[in-house]
This record gives sequence, structure tokens and C-alpha cells, in this order.
Amino acid sequence: MKPFILLCWLCLFTGVLPAAACSILYYIDAQTGKIYAVNNEDYWYDVNPYIKILPHKDNQLARLWYGWNGRAQGGVNEAGLFFDGATTPLEKRIKGYSNPSGNLGDEILATCSTVEEALTLLEEKKVALTDGHMLLGDRFGHATVVEWVDGKRNLINIKDNVLMATNFLLTDKEKGNYPCPRYAAMEAAVKQLQAAGKPAGLKEIGNIAARAVQPKAMGPHHREYGTLYSSFINITDMELVLVYKLDNSKLTKLDLKAEFAKPTEQTIRLQ
Repeated sequence: MKPFILLCWLCLFTGVLPAAACSILYYIDAQTGKIYAVNNEDYWYDVNPYIKILPHKDNQLARLWYGWNGRAQGGVNEAGLFFDGATTPLEKRIKGYSNPSGNLGDEILATCSTVEEALTLLEEKKVALTDGHMLLGDRFGHATVVEWVDGKRNLINIKDNVLMATNFLLTDKEKGNYPCPRYAAMEAAVKQLQAAGKPAGLKEIGNIAARAVQPKAMGPHHREYGTLYSSFINITDMELVLVYKLDNSKLTKLDLKAEFAKPTEQTIRLQ
């Protein structure tokens, strides 16, 4: 893996609460066919995030997720299924459905190998997010964003090898948080990279997401917020890099194949 450097760009956000402004990118490199997934998790700095790695056990897939308070905010499993989510303008509760309870992200990664299987699980559990959307992507190049608008489930599928999500509803921008300078910055970087026509690695893909990071700032009640961590995953080669609080000295690099082969559960505290 090439040396990884996270470039810090200007803080970019719109009307969404800055501490909850996240950015997700799923990208297929046209030159190599390799698949990448990256995310900026923007949140309050006083939470205690960690990486959880669980081995293959019984009918559960080996998986890695990152989050806090027993909840997976995003992650990937041994089958190459990735997920992450971002907050969006609040929608009315959908009849017959509910927001997730428990650790839904862990359940998705433990039991699903593909995007289709994850969508089936969400339907079986009657899960409909009223305050966010979820990006799902797998190692076969299938990816979609799931969001609910006016009581209807909308799927936004990958197009031209790229799928992105920030904090506006992709199928109803008028609901709020749009225009989104973070989305526009990543979109411009993607076009520039694709126009170059050169193979891209995890570093190049990561620097697209780096255009949407949020440097540390002070929020209400003297509470610090910003990009809590940035995760960069090479789904094809099963590699992960995670940078904590935009500090390259706090970088975690993992060979996921090796980690998933270990027999015991692991917790890596981010600090």
C-alpha cells in the first residue's frame, strides 16, 4: 500500500448541524476495476469511538465496523459488503416501518454478503430511516443509497462507477441541506480524477473525501466537533486505513484478510 496522507481542505457544510455532517463515497476505478469506499464521520469530539473486529462464527460473517456506544456507524465484512450512513432532513414516520433498534449495522455485516441481501434484510425487519439514508456497496460493483421520501422507498444506484451521499436527500433536494458544497467538492474531484485516465489507488480516492472534511471547531456549550474519523477501504484487496481526528499520527492501517482470519474478537480504541 502506498504511504497515506490525508489532505485537510476547508470546512464545508450547509444548514445541516455541522457536527452531524458526513460524506460517503463508493468508487470503482475504471482502469483497474478495484473498488473503494471512503467516509468522513463528522461528529462531536467527546464521544469515544472504536473499531470492532469480529471473527467468522457459526453462520455469522467476519466483519469490521467503527462507531461508539455499541452501534456500528459503518463498516465492511469478509464478503466485501460495505455500509455507511448520513443524516438527512427529518421525514414523517412511515406506516408499518420503524427506525432501526439495536445494532443494525452489525447485523447487516454479520448476515449479508451483497447489496441485494442487505436490502432484503431491511425489508424483512421493516426498517425505514426517517432521519438519514444508507449507502450499501459490495465487491461485485453493486451499490445503492436507500432513502425514504414522503413514505416511499427510493433506491439511487451507482452510475458511471461513482456513488456519493452527504446530508441531503438525493431524490428530493428541496427538503433541505442542498446545495451541499461538500458534495460538490467531491464531485469535482471525481471528475478531475476520471479525466486524468490514470489508475487510482486508495490514496487518490481518499483525497477526494478529504475535500469534505471538517476541521475541529467549537459548537454550542463549548463542545468541540469536526471530522471524528475518516475511513478508507480498498474492498477488492481488503485493506483499511482509518485516520482519527484528521491527525496522520493517529492512523490505523489493517490487512482485513489477516484480521478476519483471527479467532478472537478485537476492539481498537481510537485515541
